Formats: sequence, structure tokens, C-alpha cells
Amino acid sequence: MSLAVHGKRTRFSHTRFVLSFYVLSRFYMDRLLEATARAERDHFWFHGFRRFVTPLLERATAGHRNPLILDCGCGTGNNLTMLRRYGRACGIDITWSGLAYARRQGERQVARASATQLPFPDGQFDLVTSFDVLYAFDDEMERDALNEMYRVLRPGGQTIINVAALKVLTGNHSVLGGEVRRFHRAELKSHLERAGFTVFRITYTNFTLLPLVAGVRFAQRLSGHKESTSEMTVPPAPVNAILSGVLALEGAALKVVNMPLGSSLLAWARK
Repeated sequence: MSLAVHGKRTRFSHTRFVLSFYVLSRFYMDRLLEATARAERDHFWFHGFRRFVTPLLERATAGHRNPLILDCGCGTGNNLTMLRRYGRACGIDITWSGLAYARRQGERQVARASATQLPFPDGQFDLVTSFDVLYAFDDEMERDALNEMYRVLRPGGQTIINVAALKVLTGNHSVLGGEVRRFHRAELKSHLERAGFTVFRITYTNFTLLPLVAGVRFAQRLSGHKESTSEMTVPPAPVNAILSGVLALEGAALKVVNMPLGSSLLAWARK
């Protein structure tokens, strides 16, 4: 009898431990997702990214009446708000947690799927976007993803892709984001053309912050790369405003010239 009771208590204690661990894990995951969403809303890097990509979105959707847009790797769904200024946008992502967060925020046009095997018929979309996703894919997965993006585009459909650039800039954030590669311009152009795309434009971005980024990443390399969310943390307001302003100037320059180097690559291509 005492053994049975002891067994019940042991099972009860184990169940309680598992439940507590699950609740704690969800708590920290929610905190991470909230931090991600907050960074996407307020961080200078995302302010710059939206300034860089907006002119391409305007040109890619010009002449289309309410175009259908697919965002491959939509994460928390934040970029869908931006994309809906240009058409009907939906998104896919492989992570349950990001999609769950998006749905809790009221987003309904999202589904779980891999960019390497899109659950859509051929020729359905006018524009396909992929923002900071391909860098987490190995060679085969990246090739499959680009082929799938090409397949689901209508004839003449377009794609806008943003990826991490320059191997020398690998850092702690690379560990957190599951980064497999960082691209250079010729490599990304070649891979897009291999999938069948005609590349309109490809440029580095974040050129103005390159000395700062390079210094931070060099220090991280000296101390050894480790997972860190420090680069997702929104800086103090004055610093964030100054860096946002610097990227705004770069965004204005990018309307007329390409940047020679930078921590990201932005490409615009057509099927």
C-alpha cells in the first residue's frame, strides 16, 4: 500500500514538474516573441529595412489592382501589415510559436508550411517576398525554396528577397537565428538566375552602419560566438533615433544608387 501511494506521489510529482516546465517554457517563449515583435516595431534596423524595401514594393506592385502577395517565413506576422498596403497578403512559416503569436494578435491569413514545399498551385501569386529566411537554409533547401517561389508566381510575377550578407559579419545573432550562410552579391544573383528569375536589382544595405556592425561582430568573434538576444534589444531612445535617422538617409540614397557593401542584401527579380 505504501509503495502504491509512493508511486502515485512520484507520478504526481513528475506530472507537476512537466507541467511547470511547460508553463515556464511557454512564459520564456512568449517573452522572446514579444521582444521580437517589439524589435520589429521599434528597432532602428527594422525602421531601416522598411525604408529600403518600400520603394521596391511600390514598383513591384505598380499597375496591379489588389495583387496577391505571399510572404515566405512571415514569423510573427508583423511584415504582413506592411505588405497589405500594396495588396492582399498572406504568410507561411515553419514555426508554431511565431504563427501562434501572430494569431493571438488577430492575424488570420497565416499557415504553417515550409518555403521549400509551398502548399499552393502553380502561378497563384503576383508577388512573393522572403525577408531574412534563406540564410537559415543549406544549399539544397535554398535551391528548393527559390524554385518553389518561382513556381507559385504568375508569369511576370515578381519577388523581393532580403538576406544576411558578408561571411565576415557572422556574430552572436547568427547563432540565435540559426544562420547557415551569409551571401555576397554575385552569389545571390547567381542563385536567383539559376531558379529562372531575371534580376532587376540587387544591392547591399546597412552600408552606413557597416563600421559599427563590423566592430561589434569582430569583438564577438574574439570572445567566441554564443547565442545572444542583445542585437534584438531596442537601444535607448536617443541612440535608436540617431541610428534610424542614419538609415533614413541611406534609404533616400538607395532610391538612386546601389550600396557597395553592407550587412544585408536586398534583391528584386521577375519570373
